[in-house]
Amino acid sequence: MAPDLPIIAKTYDLIKWYIPLLNKLPRDHKFGLGQRMVQALYGLLEGLIQARYASQKLSQLQSLNTQLEILRYQTRLLHDFQLMPTQRYEYASRQLNDIGGELGGWIKQQRQKAAEGEA
Repeated sequence: MAPDLPIIAKTYDLIKWYIPLLNKLPRDHKFGLGQRMVQALYGLLEGLIQARYASQKLSQLQSLNTQLEILRYQTRLLHDFQLMPTQRYEYASRQLNDIGGELGGWIKQQRQKAAEGEA
């Protein structure tokens, strides 16, 4: 098994931290926002792994960037609904921003590769 890319490892760790919190949401939020977030987190991890092995990565990475932005807003909703303490919100936001920074760098790298291929 190849070693994980740092972005994949960070996403994996975020899922391990986030899922137990989402599973403890009150019933009226657990099966709406919580369920969507669980699916989005798993989808993000799966997408990153697929992009790692794809020959054409750019479109996949851009789509994942959108998914990540949705997760940021959903996390903010949890905090605004007072379902997540401020300290946990700050931690989750930092993790999402770290993943976003790495994803942005990966996208930039792929854009440069595409531009070099056209030249």
